Amino acid sequence: MKSLPLHQLYKACVLKDLPFKTTRQLEPLSEIVGQNRAQEAVRFALAMPQGGYNVYAVGRNGLGKRTMMLRYLEHHVDTDQMAHDWCYVANFEDPRVPRLLKLPAGKGAQLRQDMEKLMSRLVKVIPQTFDSDSFLERSEQLKNELAKKQEDELEKIAAQAKRKKVSLTVTTPGGYRLVAMNGDEPHTAESFQALTDEQRAKFEDDINNLEKKLRQCLRKLADWEQEYADKYQALNKETLESVSGHQIDELIEKYRDLPDVGAFFESVREDLVENLDVFLDENDEQAAIAYASLDKKMPRRYLINLLVHQKTNEVPVVVEDNPNYHNLFGYVENVTYKGTVFTDYSLIRPGSLHRANGGYLLMDAIKVLEQPYVWDGLKRALRSRSLQINSLEREMTLSGTISIEPEAVPLDVKIVLFGDRETWMLLQEYDSEFSELFRVTADFENEMHRSDESQLLYSKFIASLVSEKKLLHCNNKAVARVIEYSARVAEHQDRLSLHAADIANLLRESDFWARQAGAKLIGDQHVEQALESARYRSSRIRDQLYDSIRDGSTLVDTAGTRIGQVNALSVLSTGGFEFGLPNRITATCYYGDGAVMDIERDAKLGGNIHSKGVMILTSWLASHFAVNDPMHLSASITFEQNYGEVDGDSASMAELCALISSLAGIPVRQDLAMTGSVNQFGDVQPIGGVNEKVEGFFATCELKGGLTGTQGVIVPHSNVQNLMLDREVVQAVREGKFVVYAVSHLEEAVSLMLGKPAGKADENGRYPKQSVFGIIQQRLEKMREHERQENARDEHKDPSIH
Repeated sequence: MKSLPLHQLYKACVLKDLPFKTTRQLEPLSEIVGQNRAQEAVRFALAMPQGGYNVYAVGRNGLGKRTMMLRYLEHHVDTDQMAHDWCYVANFEDPRVPRLLKLPAGKGAQLRQDMEKLMSRLVKVIPQTFDSDSFLERSEQLKNELAKKQEDELEKIAAQAKRKKVSLTVTTPGGYRLVAMNGDEPHTAESFQALTDEQRAKFEDDINNLEKKLRQCLRKLADWEQEYADKYQALNKETLESVSGHQIDELIEKYRDLPDVGAFFESVREDLVENLDVFLDENDEQAAIAYASLDKKMPRRYLINLLVHQKTNEVPVVVEDNPNYHNLFGYVENVTYKGTVFTDYSLIRPGSLHRANGGYLLMDAIKVLEQPYVWDGLKRALRSRSLQINSLEREMTLSGTISIEPEAVPLDVKIVLFGDRETWMLLQEYDSEFSELFRVTADFENEMHRSDESQLLYSKFIASLVSEKKLLHCNNKAVARVIEYSARVAEHQDRLSLHAADIANLLRESDFWARQAGAKLIGDQHVEQALESARYRSSRIRDQLYDSIRDGSTLVDTAGTRIGQVNALSVLSTGGFEFGLPNRITATCYYGDGAVMDIERDAKLGGNIHSKGVMILTSWLASHFAVNDPMHLSASITFEQNYGEVDGDSASMAELCALISSLAGIPVRQDLAMTGSVNQFGDVQPIGGVNEKVEGFFATCELKGGLTGTQGVIVPHSNVQNLMLDREVVQAVREGKFVVYAVSHLEEAVSLMLGKPAGKADENGRYPKQSVFGIIQQRLEKMREHERQENARDEHKDPSIH
């Protein structure tokens, strides 16, 4: 068999396919490269006006989901949508339910400013006006008129009483008593008792009649007092109107296009009369609360609480990095004053949903699901299309503290959740409402096809990262090296990785090394230095394992031959850094019933997929050597020096070769390592981590005394397209020191490893005698013949056995 040529081991990026000298000549991309499917899903979701068309962006971290979404929204938001300001104002009829005002963008701040101007003026003017001579004179006149009328009316009663020898005396303010007189002095109990019955009866009749008249008089007085109060209120209103009326009228005219605002100003006009004392009395409590809540010291009941302020008419795009309950839905603050907890509408604070209302809210799905009560609250808000501010305490407890219940905000928002596929599938499975509220899935690609056109597009993507991160520009060699690295990350010669975070990190580190060297451009040597530096920082555990190979603690042979012993290859991962390592697989045969004992499985160190691989190779053996007759050879197979769990079937071809070597008694080459899985027909199937596996055995050969020229690795033919080997390996192959073989069928691997043809069965199922399979067949036939002779001997000795 011929080894793979150089061009199949590494697909280089040809500079002539990159028509530029540096990334400075390229126009940065405004879109994210290679995510057309996700972009179409987003475009569709954002264009749908109906509810429920929220987006769940699926893909692993680092694909640029958030960046793509923000760039797309920056260039494609619906310009017909209007942004709004939202304000809470006092509800004078029901203070527990503050009223909500919806205003065009920018009007909220203007309204608040206008209201503050009005109030700051009234705070000065009202006390001055109500302390002026003209107001006090009119007020005193009303009071004197009332007092005069009351005195005259009481005087009449007193005069009538005097004629009847009865005195009208004042006991308390507003309290009167009629007393019988004895000359100029009131009758005492004794003097009144000394009167005749006729005199006493006359006094009682007179007093009863006078009491009736007094009661009538007192009712008149009360009516006059009410009349006075009405007149005084009318005077206050008239005076207040003279001070504030024209200003309120101006504001109503200014906001005539907003009926709700006009209605609020009318209610302010009426409430000012009812609550003049707010302006006239020095209220320490209000001042303390204003200070504690960081508000201006002015009448709080007339403040405008500007909940959401949009500076321009642009559609809001909000990213919430910490979506806890209060950050998302808003909350009501409290102020403690003299041991009493106080709150009002001016202490309502907005959440991200308020700020994103009329636009888009972007969040991480895992963070939303981690926070208590947030997911249910979000679904409730999206279903009802309204946003109610409820404190988290009310959600969590049964006790009801007195608080306010602001009017709900009408909600018109598109939610974009970023998450991985596992979270998405769990939500689909266990939350029936999820698919109704998040009807669009933006599925982000991990890779894109590699072609001349896509390489140029990828170069523009690199240019956009350089521009965005403010890095040094790259020359075309550096871009070519990044593209080759991207293909390596994608594990495919004709694919490019779309993991933007990886590429951005590589460019940052390359920029660091270029600046360290005083270069003005990032070159391919700086990219190579960044990759080498990252590899070195992460390779402590790999180097420890390589040390164990060097000093002989880990038993690996890279020369000679051994029966039933094969070098398999595995990939280890340590926190994002992956490397290959050889594993010795051994197999032994013994007389038995044809079963293959998997020591890893029996020791409970083998995973399900590994056990499946062993079962498949057992069935392959049976289908080739035990179709018509039983197989009297059993075997055991294991990974030597393995003390942890093994899973995966990528070593099943190596295990089968070890078994075949043991069954045939033919030694296996130790200078070749192999990887690949087989099916029941002996076809070799692709595996993962092929680059790391080849490089792992290459490093092992160097550690065990250097390269001999015969050493190499056998990989599945279907994995050739995944080869993007390290430059050291490619150079060794170029110099004839190392080889890589690709096989499509087990027979090819057996021929390479055992140095003999595997053998092909004729129409009678017979393999050539000198072939590997033929040797196994002959050995099994001898054992069957031996079994028959033993049975015949036993029958001859004891006929009852038959």
